[in-house]
Amino acid sequence: MELNELSIKLSQYETEGASFESFFINNVGQEVLQVIVDGNDELPIFVTRTEEQILCICYLFTEHEISVEKQADLNASLLRLNVPMPLSAFAKIDDKYAIFGALSTNSTLEQLGHEIVTLSANAIDALEAISDYLTE
Repeated sequence: MELNELSIKLSQYETEGASFESFFINNVGQEVLQVIVDGNDELPIFVTRTEEQILCICYLFTEHEISVEKQADLNASLLRLNVPMPLSAFAKIDDKYAIFGALSTNSTLEQLGHEIVTLSANAIDALEAISDYLTE
């Protein structure tokens, strides 16, 4: 399914008590969806597709928002949190820390909806778990 078609389907879809707002972005040949899970406007999920996978990414904070003296401890904590966190993992993209999940390109709308809802909840939980490391 193409991302522009997926955007329309997601904005009409509800799962696990959540609905979605979805915005199709075509940025210089890189197509991306910005998906907002109802009730979590501050942490949008960005969905992109390659030939191998569908990637769902939520940016959490930047390096500049971390207490400098706590950065090593934060990184160690994020590594420890990776395993018990369902369907998601932490990453660093340029100067941004993110949480992400990946699905098969053959995934159904139901599977993608579940991934997005889970990722959104995990993002909130992750920020609560590591808030002591952030300056704001």
